[in-house]
Amino acid sequence: MTNTASMRKTVAAEFSIAAPQVLSRDGGESLVDQIVRSIEARIDDKLLRSGARMPSIRQYAETYGVSRFTVVEAYDRLVARGYLDSRRGSGFYVRERAPMVASNAPRAVDTMPAHLDVVWLVRNMFRQHPQDKMPGSGLLPADWLDGELVANALRAISRQNQSLLLQYGNPQGSLLLRQQLQLKLAELEIAASPEQFVTTSGITQGLDIVARHFTQPGDTIFVDDPAWFLMFGSFATLGAKVVGIPRLPDGPDIAKLAELAAVHKPKLYVINSVLHNPTSTSLSAAKAFQVLKIAEQHNITIVEDDIYCDLHPGSSVQPATRIASLDQLNRVIYLGGFSKTLAANLRVGFIATSPEMAQRLADRKMLTTLTTSDIGERTVYKILSEGHYRKHVDRLRGKLDAVRDKTVKQLERVGLKADITTPAGMFVWIDTGVDTNVLAEKAVQEGYLLAPGSLFSPNQLPSTRMRMNVASAGEVGLLRFLERNI
Repeated sequence: MTNTASMRKTVAAEFSIAAPQVLSRDGGESLVDQIVRSIEARIDDKLLRSGARMPSIRQYAETYGVSRFTVVEAYDRLVARGYLDSRRGSGFYVRERAPMVASNAPRAVDTMPAHLDVVWLVRNMFRQHPQDKMPGSGLLPADWLDGELVANALRAISRQNQSLLLQYGNPQGSLLLRQQLQLKLAELEIAASPEQFVTTSGITQGLDIVARHFTQPGDTIFVDDPAWFLMFGSFATLGAKVVGIPRLPDGPDIAKLAELAAVHKPKLYVINSVLHNPTSTSLSAAKAFQVLKIAEQHNITIVEDDIYCDLHPGSSVQPATRIASLDQLNRVIYLGGFSKTLAANLRVGFIATSPEMAQRLADRKMLTTLTTSDIGERTVYKILSEGHYRKHVDRLRGKLDAVRDKTVKQLERVGLKADITTPAGMFVWIDTGVDTNVLAEKAVQEGYLLAPGSLFSPNQLPSTRMRMNVASAGEVGLLRFLERNI
């Protein structure tokens, strides 16, 4: 047999192996998807061996009555997925595939480290486990959010000028979004022009940019105690000393704040004024004035983290004072975002400050990350500007209101004590009566991720307190676990 005849026979055999059983033009699956699925299956089943040459694009198209474009797209997908190699001038060949190592059934959380720390908790929060297995989480359940609202906005953005999707955004952030944020803050009685905003990749980046600008190694940063745990490690990596100010139901302990301010002369004081994490308490007007006065006396810049802003029903229903509304962004740097109410994956947050400081912070942002995602910012702008967001957060508050009292009562029935309760927000700062580090270790063994109180304090000392998310803390298995271990 000649070489040419042998090659034809080989290609014919490859054709029969590589071809789909039937190409249907009537079903819901595209021709490209059918071809890809068929070839993947034959490679996985070892019917097409490593190194085998695939039929040419022209041959495949003519034999099976499809366009060359269809075959090109199918082959390109197979290359991208690691099934084929494309060799210029030679064609497509089956790629040698490394064996896929099957993992064991995923654990609910990582093994507890020798020393419980913030990194362990944060790592496990990103494991994408069911929300009812993470009662210590800081997110609302996915089915409470409106994925269709976000998807519709993304689709609308994609139909606009496509060149906008391919370029960098503005280092200070989308002008459209900054104009919309001006209206949003005006409702909170905070006057700010678009030049006073800098968009960020969530509150986390906002805090990092501000801390890097204001502090040098050895400087002191004040935080509430308890407070959002991620700050402690982040500030420590900058060489800053983190000092906690005891948090009371109506705000910080003013006497302690004044005393420590005189001793440490901090550069920054990071505070949740509204729906404080982890207690869901809010700052009283009297405390807000006192905090601002002490900051002025000791030249402290206040960083007001208002990420839970939209979960609060408003001052007409419950009192809520923001220090930025008293100061009008002179000494106060105000942070906000939409990860808790829209989608954490959008990573859209913002800083509001004086025009001069906004420019400096935008320059610092540009030198580290260039710009934030213009696509995400345009998506948030569309949702805000079309009026959908207001109705959405109204529904979220309604859902939290519907479960809050019931969840707290369930927790109290199994032996926990909620001595600080508020009529808003997603958290309850619960007293278990036992060391919650030990409790968290036991919970790991049963697949639950708890947030022990030690992680919410800069001193990291053992605590009987624990943050619970009222949206997911009423799960029956969790309540049974707590009842056995409290």
